[in-house]
Amino acid sequence: MTPEPSLGLRARLLFAFALLCVVTAAAVAGGIYVQARNDILQRTQDAAVHAMRSRLEVLFPLRNPAPGPAELGDIARTVADGNIFAIAFYQGARSPSPVDPGLIPRELRRKVGDGVIAWQRVLWRGAPFLVIGTPLLIAEPGQPTRASGIEVYTVRSLHAEQLSIDGLAERAWLTGGAALAFAVVLALLATRGVLRPVRELGRAARLLGEGEMGTRIAVSGSDELADVARTFNNTAAELERHVKQLREMEADARRFVADVSHELRTPLAALAAVADILDEEAARLPEPAGRAARLVSQETLNLTGLVNDLIEISRFDSGVAALVLNEVDVAELVRSTLRARGWSEPVHTELPAAVTARLDPRRVDVILANLVGNALRHGEPPVSVRLSADPHWIALEVRDHGPGLHEAVLPHVFDRFYKANEARTRSEGSGLGLAIARENARLHRGDLTVTNAPDGGAMFTLRLPRWAHDPDGGPE
Repeated sequence: MTPEPSLGLRARLLFAFALLCVVTAAAVAGGIYVQARNDILQRTQDAAVHAMRSRLEVLFPLRNPAPGPAELGDIARTVADGNIFAIAFYQGARSPSPVDPGLIPRELRRKVGDGVIAWQRVLWRGAPFLVIGTPLLIAEPGQPTRASGIEVYTVRSLHAEQLSIDGLAERAWLTGGAALAFAVVLALLATRGVLRPVRELGRAARLLGEGEMGTRIAVSGSDELADVARTFNNTAAELERHVKQLREMEADARRFVADVSHELRTPLAALAAVADILDEEAARLPEPAGRAARLVSQETLNLTGLVNDLIEISRFDSGVAALVLNEVDVAELVRSTLRARGWSEPVHTELPAAVTARLDPRRVDVILANLVGNALRHGEPPVSVRLSADPHWIALEVRDHGPGLHEAVLPHVFDRFYKANEARTRSEGSGLGLAIARENARLHRGDLTVTNAPDGGAMFTLRLPRWAHDPDGGPE
């Protein structure tokens, strides 16, 4: 499954700073807002209750303990003042008032009816109001205080206080927004300080992965990032030292192989001449001597092939292998390879006519000879060679119908001296044939691959550009 994309380090730091700022600002501003709102409303309620009590004191003693609407109106006008409206109730009667009696909550009337001063904030026509209710009590000398049954309610607008609270909320939002902007700026500065060395470390690691062993990071400071940079530099230095040693050892090994291979050519030429004579005389020699002569001849040929392959692979390693390009008929080139080795009969071909390409015929012949030879030796018939082409590429498929290659073997088929069965100490070939074949394909800027065919057998595919260029980049 494809992993879901994640936010970058910069985005995550910005998000963390912003979230912290929002939470902090919301908590602080929200707490201040709630506290200030409660304080404003509490002061307003206390002042309104105190004012109402002060005005009600002038009503004692009551002239009439059972007032009518007119007297209730006098009581209401006593406590009313400016933007404070009042309404008085006595049993079923009430004073004339611009206040809608339905504005007074039932719960509030129940509490006042029980002889308790109570207040409540309500919304009326979309505006906030404070409703305060108080019972009028009768206190006579030597008598217990008793309820008169008269209830007085004042309704005071909280519009001014609501404006103050709204202004406070607006300032809280502005403060939170300013804090958020400040936090984003701090986050940008912090991410710049953190991400600069991280980006530098990533760039250096990428260059190191691309083979730039001398890559180092400038170390400044003594924090954790500086420790990481120093660790990277130490690791890169140690890696550079090991890579240098390995390259020197590899160069020495290649030079040794090349030198030994060239030194062996002269004595091998003499041995080959002697082997040819022994091979001719083997039939006339007694059987033990004849068998030995034939063995010497065969082993001399095998050794000559191994030395030639070593010389060829050393040319690839040293970068001196070159193409000799010619425009050729690819189908005819394949037929010539098969005909020269006597493989025309056992190998089935599908070779469309008029497929031309600019190739090195000798190197393509080496590739085909290795592939077809391996298919005939290690596979099962029928062995086939199939040619296909498009305007830019040609493809040659060589396959057999044997059991195919084990999955564990496929990745190592083109390795040098690789043997699928480690118990086999010797084989007919040098173990370099397929490695040389792939190097020849890559020299053409093509490739050689291997798979198991769906219906059985190994299938090697050689893909080459139809108009190859020399390794230096220009047409030859």
